[in-house]
Amino acid sequence: MKASRIASRVAAAAAVAGSAVLVLSSPAFAHVSVAAEGTAAKGGYAVVDFKVPNERDNASTTKLEVTFPTDHPLASAMPEPINGWKIDVTKSKLAKPIELHGKQISEAVSKITWTATGKGIEAGYFQKFPVSVGALPEDADELVFKAIQTYSNKEVVRWIEVQEDGAEEPENPAPVLALAAASEDGHSHGTTAEDASDESADDAEAAASTTEAASDSDSSDTTARVLGVVGIVVGAAGVAYGVLAGRRRTTTEA
Repeated sequence: MKASRIASRVAAAAAVAGSAVLVLSSPAFAHVSVAAEGTAAKGGYAVVDFKVPNERDNASTTKLEVTFPTDHPLASAMPEPINGWKIDVTKSKLAKPIELHGKQISEAVSKITWTATGKGIEAGYFQKFPVSVGALPEDADELVFKAIQTYSNKEVVRWIEVQEDGAEEPENPAPVLALAAASEDGHSHGTTAEDASDESADDAEAAASTTEAASDSDSSDTTARVLGVVGIVVGAAGVAYGVLAGRRRTTTEA
């Protein structure tokens, strides 16, 4: 009996502990987040997805507002059209102009707002909101995008808390995009000129190999022809010698 009671108590305690861990961990998996499709390299361009889960059983997510960083402004931010959503892009004047493709840019995207034209994100679902951004800063390891999520019941959740070093994750953390190291040429793409040069060199080498092989083949064919002619001459000489030898024997016997 005692062993049975102890086992029951242990099982109950484990169940409570498991539920507590689940409850405490659930917010970490359900908050608004941002991640790159591929690599977000410093100094380059990337497509990033803002992932928004619906955390309510009795309401849908009908609006998402994402504020772009002002300490590292992004001159280019183009959202991808999404069926069922109206998109508004807000730009603001920069305190200090930035250079992009040799041009001075005096304004940058400060906020993008997605508003549902239908049901929005219903309970049990999530939605990705893709945006092409760049050029990414070269002097930062991450970018913070503060987001505001609005539900159909007018509830508003502000994902704006910045994670502090060494501190626990806040209840409503702001989405953070990690930036990878820049490639060797300082950009997230290769150099076309170098690629073309490499291809030309490869083509020239292949052509040279083909010519050399053809030359070897021609040389082999010529040698074979010469040997064939020599063989024919030698054979004819042998036949003639045999005929002459036969005539000599016939004359001698007569």
